Parts: sequence; C-alpha cells; structure tokens
Amino acid sequence: MKHDHQSTESDNSSSKDGSSKCDTCGVKSCNATARKSGESEVDFKDRQILQSRLCRIRHKVAVLSGKGGVGKSTIAVNLAVSLMLSGKRVGLLDVDIHGPSIPTMLGIEGAAIHGNEEGELLPVDVGGLKVMSLGFFLRNQDDAVIWRGPLKMGAIKQFLKDVDWGDLDFLIIDSPPGTGDEPLSVCQLIGDLDGAVIVTTPQKVATVDVRKAISFCRQLGVPVLGVVENMSGFSCPRCGEVTPILLSGGGKRIAEDMKVPYLGSIPIDPKIAEASDEGRAFVFHYAATPTAKIMRDIVKPIAALDTGKHAAE
Repeated sequence: MKHDHQSTESDNSSSKDGSSKCDTCGVKSCNATARKSGESEVDFKDRQILQSRLCRIRHKVAVLSGKGGVGKSTIAVNLAVSLMLSGKRVGLLDVDIHGPSIPTMLGIEGAAIHGNEEGELLPVDVGGLKVMSLGFFLRNQDDAVIWRGPLKMGAIKQFLKDVDWGDLDFLIIDSPPGTGDEPLSVCQLIGDLDGAVIVTTPQKVATVDVRKAISFCRQLGVPVLGVVENMSGFSCPRCGEVTPILLSGGGKRIAEDMKVPYLGSIPIDPKIAEASDEGRAFVFHYAATPTAKIMRDIVKPIAALDTGKHAAE
C-alpha cells in the first residue's frame, strides 16, 4: 500500500542509536529509516536521499518493449503528455542510454541543464512536463555512449536521486528495448514500480519478445499494466479508415495467453511520424484525430492509478 509522506519534527531527528532517519517521511515502516545489515554510512545516506526523492512521486510507470523499433518512445511521450493534459503532474525520464530519443521527439535537443542552490539537477520543463535524458548531456548528438553496466546503473541512479523532480503524480520511464541493464536498474532502484506498459507490433518476431518482457516483469515482481499493439494497420490520412498491413491481433493474443491486460491497438498514422520529427507531441497537436482518441483511451487505465489526491496533501 502506498503512503503519503510528510515531514514531522520527531522524524527529522536522530534515533537513540545514532542512526539518522529519513527527513521526509513520518512512516516508521519506510525502509529508509534504518541502515541495512552490512550497509555503510555513505550507502545508507545515499539510499535515504534516493528514497526521499521517490517518496514525492506517487506513481512510477516503466514503458518497456521486447525488441527495438516498435515505437516505445512514441508511446512513452504521448502517455506522459496525455496524463499531463488530464491535470496530472508528470515527469518523463529517458533511460535509453545508447539511443536517447525523447529530446528529439519533444523538440528540446540541446536544452541546457541547470542546477539549484542545493546542487540538484533541474529537469527541462516542456509546457509543464518535466523531462530528463542523457541526451541533454551529450556534446554532440552523434556521439556514441559506450558504457558497461555499472556506468549505466550510476547514471540512472543520478537521474532518480540528484534530479529535483518535486512532487509528481506520475513518473513515466522510457526504457531501452530488451531486458538488460537499464530496465533492471530501474526496477532495482525504484523498488516499488506501479507497473509496466509493454509495447509491441503485430508481427510474430515482436510478439514473441513480449513474452520475455512479461516474464521479466513477473520475475522482478513488477505488475504488467497492459500491452499496447503499435503499428496495427494503416490509418488513411484522408478518411481515417484503418487498413491492415501486417497481421493484426498478435499483441492481444499474447496478452490473453499471458493473462495480462490488453490496452489497445494504435494504427500507423503518418501524422505520428510527422509530429515526432518536428518535436511535437502527437496527442496534443493532433488531438482531434481518431488515432489521438485511441491513445487517450489507452491512457485511461494508467490515469486511473491516481485517485487525484496529490502527494503533498
């Protein structure tokens, strides 16, 4: 069960044994109130800072895919923007270390990252949406990031611990394809993800990998919020009629077989590619289109995670 965190004078003090308590939470069962066995003081303080940051974020949702090229980042962007347009306070974290595409899709490539007086990093604000990505730190957008696991883990931890996200209703996390270091780091660092949205395309080579992504979530205890089948047919730019190109329904069949929710099918719409290339959120700039309505319907079960009560209340 999630709890709202509020500072209290008694919990800002040190305990009798000299160990400090997290200064943002009055819940004594919080795992950041005491050192773990064998944990150094430095690691304990580090974990407290991370936990105090995460406590101000009500819901954390990862967007995953079994393989690349299925439009996962497109779904993540439009999911985040849809939630923001519904009145939620939303952050979007891009942890695709080797291919950070969120800055391009939101038209904020080259945005400068600033810090506050406490030395915390400030996310880039895009019309109220808070965004952080490794792409902001690359000197040249053509630079390749050649990192092994520990460096990736460190970067993701910094994005969660050292970024001043403030109070959020949702943090949407765009992960790279597969079940490797980045999604594993997210799950381990956050610890209590509300769930994952898994994106696929209709063809068999993609839907087979959906099973692996679902198994990954189950092994780590992450709820699967649902499967989205992207590029499911072609939406005519003139009349809106959807014409099957690839075999459709693969995502739905996998969801039924694996007993997870099916969130819906999004057709190939030329305006989606156009919006992404121009750095604009499709669901906002093409809100009147049938495809945008489909996206909003897909977002409804995710938005339902939040009762409307803000974390700071």
